[in-house]
Amino acid sequence: MNSNVKLINLLITVLADTQVLLLKTQNYHWNVRGINFKSLHDLFEEQYLELFTAVDEIAEIIGSLGSKTTATWKEYTQLTSLSEGDSSLKSIKMIADLAKDQQIISDNIKHCLEEAESVKDDATVDAMTARLAVHRKNHWMLTSLIEDS
Repeated sequence: MNSNVKLINLLITVLADTQVLLLKTQNYHWNVRGINFKSLHDLFEEQYLELFTAVDEIAEIIGSLGSKTTATWKEYTQLTSLSEGDSSLKSIKMIADLAKDQQIISDNIKHCLEEAESVKDDATVDAMTARLAVHRKNHWMLTSLIEDS
C-alpha cells in the first residue's frame, strides 16, 4: 500500500476540481455576453489556459507518487464539489460562480498542502503553494469585478 494514499486522494480531488473549473471557465469564456464582453472574454480565457496547464502538472504529481491518475469526466464529477457551468447565466452571475469555485478549490488545496507538509513532501508543498497563489489571485480578481453589485 502506498504510504501517500491520503495525499494522493487529496491531489485527485484537486485535479477533479481543476478539470471541472477549466471546463466551466471555458464555457463562460465562450458564452459571456454584455457590455463587458471583451474584458470578461479575455479574463476567462487567461484563467482557463492557466488551468489547462495546471491539470497536467497536478496529474504528473499524482503519477510521480505512484498512483494512476483519474482521467474521465465521470470520475471528475464524482470527486468534485464544483458544479458544471450554466451558459445561460448573466455575466455577473458567471463571475460570482467562478469566484465561489476559486474559493472552494483554494480550500481543497489548503488541505492538500497541509497533508504534503505533514509527510514532508516538499515538491508537492511547492506545487500546491503555487496553485494556491493562483487561485487566491483569481478569486480576488473576480470578486473585485462584482464588489459593488
